[in-house]
Amino acid sequence: MTSPPPTDTSDGPLLEGVVTSSTGSWYDVQVGDRTIPSRMRGKFRLTRQDVTNPIAVGDRVTLRVADEDQTGFITDIHERTNKLSRRAAGPREGQEHVLVANVDRIWSVQAVRRPALNPRFLDRLLVGAAAQDVPAGLIINKIDLMTQDDLPDVMDLHLRYADLGYPVLATSATEELGLDRLRDAFDGQVNAITGPSGAGKSTLLNALEPDLELRTGSVSSTTEKGTHTTTHAELHALSDDSYVVDTPGVREFGVRDVHPKDLAHYFPDLSPYVNACQFPDCTHDHEPNCAVKAAVERGDVHAERHESYLAILESLREEHSPEY
Repeated sequence: MTSPPPTDTSDGPLLEGVVTSSTGSWYDVQVGDRTIPSRMRGKFRLTRQDVTNPIAVGDRVTLRVADEDQTGFITDIHERTNKLSRRAAGPREGQEHVLVANVDRIWSVQAVRRPALNPRFLDRLLVGAAAQDVPAGLIINKIDLMTQDDLPDVMDLHLRYADLGYPVLATSATEELGLDRLRDAFDGQVNAITGPSGAGKSTLLNALEPDLELRTGSVSSTTEKGTHTTTHAELHALSDDSYVVDTPGVREFGVRDVHPKDLAHYFPDLSPYVNACQFPDCTHDHEPNCAVKAAVERGDVHAERHESYLAILESLREEHSPEY
C-alpha cells in the first residue's frame, strides 16, 4: 500500500537554505554550516505533474525543522534565476527533468577518448542551455590520451566552439593539466558539469579538490561507454569560495521547450543568416534559396553544426506533431 504524502506537523522555526543533493523523496538542504535532511510537501508534486523533480539541486528553499528528529519539511521553493532541464527518458518520457537550478554556468565535459568526442550531444546541451538562459562552456578532458591522429579533430572542436564565443578549456585530471585555468573559471561562482558517463567529470573534480573523494568508474574497452558512478546530482563546495554541481552521466540530452521554428535562433552561427532566406518560414532543410545552407556550402558555417541542427529539428518535429 502506498503511504500518503507527508504532512507538515512540525512547529520548529522556518529556515532558508540551498538544496545540495536529492535522493528519492529526501533532500539535503544546506543551512549555514548545517546539512538538514528534508522532505517536500505533497502539493509540489501534485501541482507539477509535468516534471519528474519539482525540487532540484541548487534550488533555494524555505523549510521548517521538526523539533523531535531535526529533519526538515520544505514549505516553499524560491523563484529560480535559471534552470537547466531536459526531456525525461524511460517511463516518464517527455516530462521535464531538471538537472540543476540557479547556476552561473553549465560545462559540458567531453573526453578526447574513451568515450569519444560527441559534438551532437554537445550541440543539444548548448541549445537547451541557451533556451533556458544558462551560460555554457566546454571542457575537453583526457588530453593526455590524445594522439597525433586525434589532434585535427580536437583542434577543430576547440576552435569551432571558441569562435562561437563559448569558453573552452583543455584538461587532464590524471596529469593535472589545465587545472589552474579551470579553477579560475570556477572562482567565486556556482558551476555545474555534465556529459556522458566516463568523460571524467568526477575524476576532474577530485583533482581540483582531493577532499571530495568522489567515486569514479572505468570505461569499457569494447563499447567505450562509461559506467554511472554519480547516481544523483550533488552540489559541492570548493576551497576557493566556489561551488560545483556534479551531475550523473547522460547518453542523450533531449531538448525541450523549443519550437521547431525557433531552433535556428539558438545556434549563434546559424542565426545571422536566418532573415536572409527567401522564405520567412524556411526550416533550412530542403527549401531553395536558403541563406543558412548557402553559408554551409561556403564554409562559413561548420557542416557538422548544420547536421546537428537538422537532427534536433527532426526530434522537435516529432514532439510537436501534428502541430508542425
